[in-house]
Amino acid sequence: NPVGLRQGIDKAVRVAVEALNDISQKVENKNEIAQVGAISAADEEIGKYISEAMDKVGNDGVITIEESNGLDTELEVVEGMQFDRGYQSPYMVTDSDKMIAELERPYILVTDKKI
Repeated sequence: NPVGLRQGIDKAVRVAVEALNDISQKVENKNEIAQVGAISAADEEIGKYISEAMDKVGNDGVITIEESNGLDTELEVVEGMQFDRGYQSPYMVTDSDKMIAELERPYILVTDKKI
């Protein structure tokens, strides 16, 4: 019975989420963030970078990790905005390796009308 299966899955999810909430601990300082990052990455240095990045961008910031061509690990903070949507056309991409469109002094239209 698909309906019964769905209800069972939903109930199991609720129980699992409650159990996770019961055992979770709030991470409140830079040192704790570094510890979580180090455990997640299995690398203490990366944990420190994650902590520093979180400190710079805040809880609502976006952290993007990219593979480097060199041997160094570095942290770069980029001011700006990020949208959760893709590009309307692949021709909008200015850097195909990173799949980003970097624009200098673009014209921006803000409207509440449909375009």
